[in-house]
Amino acid sequence: MRSVAAFLADVTVVVHFAALLYIGFGGLLGWWWPKSLFIHVFFAAWGVAVNVIPGLPCPLTTLEDYFRHQQGLGSLPGGFNEYYIYDDLIPRSLLPVVAVLAIVILIVSYAGTYIRWRNRAKVSA
Repeated sequence: MRSVAAFLADVTVVVHFAALLYIGFGGLLGWWWPKSLFIHVFFAAWGVAVNVIPGLPCPLTTLEDYFRHQQGLGSLPGGFNEYYIYDDLIPRSLLPVVAVLAIVILIVSYAGTYIRWRNRAKVSA
């Protein structure tokens, strides 16, 4: 039987993947719910900060490491992205392409949200 810590570590992994998907595609949610961009800006800024500021811990990685330690396992080698994503889901050679694609999606999603918001404001005025 699996321990509670193992279950909670797995739940943390699922939440972490969901957060990454939200960081990547959450701006598109703004097309239907513009106020969600305030939350998305925080998530996106935190995601960027964790990846570019050395030593800044991701709270979800820290939480997963805590549950791993409860099971007698070590911390994730290299962190969440290194352990679960790089090479397994995204080849390292494609990381620059993925980064550019993420920026394009972010710009398009925010521009689309602004255009939809502006058009709604014109219709309701």
